[in-house]
Amino acid sequence: MNNIYKPGDNTLLNRTLPNNRSTQNFNNQFKKAPRPKKSRKKKVLITIMIILILVVATFGYFGAKLIGSIDKVFHGNLFSDVSGLFSNVTLRGQNQGRINILLAGYQGKNSDEGALTDSIMVISLDVKNNTAFTYSIPRDIWLNIPGMGHNKINAANTNANFNQRGYFSGGMGQLQQILEEDFGIPIDYYALIDYTAFEDAVNAVGGINVNIQSPDPRGLYDPNVDKAHGGPLKLPNGEVHLDGLQALALALARGDSPYAYGFPLSDINRTQHQRQMLVALEQKALSVGVLTNPIKITNLFSAIGANIKTDLSLQDAIKLASYAKKVNLNNIGSYGLSYSGSNALLTTYVTSNGQDALIPKSGFGQFGQIKHYYQQITSSNPVVQEGASITVLNASNISDMAHLEANKLTAAGFNVTYVGNAGSYYNQNAILDNVPNKDTYSNGYLEKIFKVNSSSSSNSSTELSSATGYSSDFVVIIGQNWANSN
Repeated sequence: MNNIYKPGDNTLLNRTLPNNRSTQNFNNQFKKAPRPKKSRKKKVLITIMIILILVVATFGYFGAKLIGSIDKVFHGNLFSDVSGLFSNVTLRGQNQGRINILLAGYQGKNSDEGALTDSIMVISLDVKNNTAFTYSIPRDIWLNIPGMGHNKINAANTNANFNQRGYFSGGMGQLQQILEEDFGIPIDYYALIDYTAFEDAVNAVGGINVNIQSPDPRGLYDPNVDKAHGGPLKLPNGEVHLDGLQALALALARGDSPYAYGFPLSDINRTQHQRQMLVALEQKALSVGVLTNPIKITNLFSAIGANIKTDLSLQDAIKLASYAKKVNLNNIGSYGLSYSGSNALLTTYVTSNGQDALIPKSGFGQFGQIKHYYQQITSSNPVVQEGASITVLNASNISDMAHLEANKLTAAGFNVTYVGNAGSYYNQNAILDNVPNKDTYSNGYLEKIFKVNSSSSSNSSTELSSATGYSSDFVVIIGQNWANSN
């Protein structure tokens, strides 16, 4: 019997492939209709065109620049595609109730690092409950990149020749494949952002306010951020106002200098600051002072148009905005993978060539727990939300019985971390609860399934003597009577 079980191997989340609206569906929207309806629709289109022309006439250069920026970002032509704004676009992920957008940032023309994505983040929008969260992926995770071998995840975008069915083309497709297959995160759209866009966008809205909460009473300091990117970074704790260059410095800083302070978790702290500033920028961009200022709006779109590549069409963006505006910006969740604390899913690692990196805590290439973490924060299933870890041991005379039960538990949403033999045969099932009063729903579910009361002491029965030494939240022992009856 194999003792090692890899949870999640057969339960990958279904990937949502890009939707292509058929020509027939497109044409159906413009079938001949009775004259009054067609006339009204034509009048609406003409009105939209007139409004756009008035925008250009009113704002002159700024209006033209704004429309040009929109065209550049969404790879279309606002005037020629205006009829498409009325189409009923179905976004990827919409039917599943969640739309995930991959954001990746690189230093671009101001750096010698080329296409390395130093920031990797997923914005996840729950279109059923009108909620959203950000999910950061540390750039230093060491893994196997198909076709490139072992490398840090930030190198995936350098694979410009990537071209596989069901994924974006180029480096962002390579990154998408890794996030979907290794991390279990379905990706629907992407935006690749030169950091210059972030600096210019912050300046366009007049700066942003963020609340620095460093564990160091002095605040934050990182001398490694160069002058071209706003360095050296030095900020006090408390609310501070940042201009574009200061925001860029904070986005890049991770305190990896011996003279730095305020960054105990290095890249983890950096991604936390990036998420914080992203929310602050969104709030400022949607404020009255920006929305009613044509110059600020124009500058904001100019910053985006010059420095962002995305597969979102204009129609997609408008539909996405209709969902996003329903989300309370003050309640956007923030998640990330950490290598410290009680919920750490990563651990430090030194590569064969001496690089400092991160790998899954369960071992190199073992992404089962990380996949389960994404499921945990997106599921409405209380078993999945609790995220209890389960060890399943076979104490029956039927080979592979523990594996069969482990598969059932995984399908029910449990995080099965180990499957093996109990070492002795026992007649009855047994459940050891190593975290009493913590995962109460999971405990009740296990008791109901295996028809036995759990115990918080391994001394309470002979069967539970085999359950000692396991660090999982629960240890389930499969007895002979249960195996024979099933």
